[in-house]
Amino acid sequence: MPLPAVACARIRPTQGHCDVVLATHVTKGNYSSVDLSGLNAVQALTTPAEMSKGGGTLAVYVDSRADGAQRAALEAIFTGNAGGPLSLMSGMIATRLPTRSAQIDFSSDGKKFSVSIPGITEVTVEGVIGARDQVVWLDNVGHPFSRRLAAAKGTQSHFADHSLTFDNSGRNGHFSPISWSNG
Repeated sequence: MPLPAVACARIRPTQGHCDVVLATHVTKGNYSSVDLSGLNAVQALTTPAEMSKGGGTLAVYVDSRADGAQRAALEAIFTGNAGGPLSLMSGMIATRLPTRSAQIDFSSDGKKFSVSIPGITEVTVEGVIGARDQVVWLDNVGHPFSRRLAAAKGTQSHFADHSLTFDNSGRNGHFSPISWSNG
């Protein structure tokens, strides 16, 4: 499940720039013959204007529980080097920071999603609740992770690593189950 803390691909950003943490928990999946089930990855992306104008900086974090083959697979996927949906983000990125292996803690109850990399990022997004106590969903959106996103709010969302620091607490957020295939 990805946890975008804020999205501003083609929309003029309120603050003039875009900062986002995207977190993914692989419930079940593989990259070629490498099993990635149960592992996590996090991307932090910042752009100087709306994302579609590019010039962004990307930091990628892969689960420290991953072995060498899993780490290489997660890095290939989440840097966009493996192709697939994340390669669509390559036009937004001018600088890719070194990938880091990190303890990534992920939790969810289906309406609230949290990810933590101790000392780097803490993000919690909570779905907007609509009729019959169900999360409100947005369909047919132009997002690289999923065409269907839950409307949510980043109740806690901060990031500080490399030379990047931002706080999106109280702002727009999303989550969604995803199903990717590159075959």
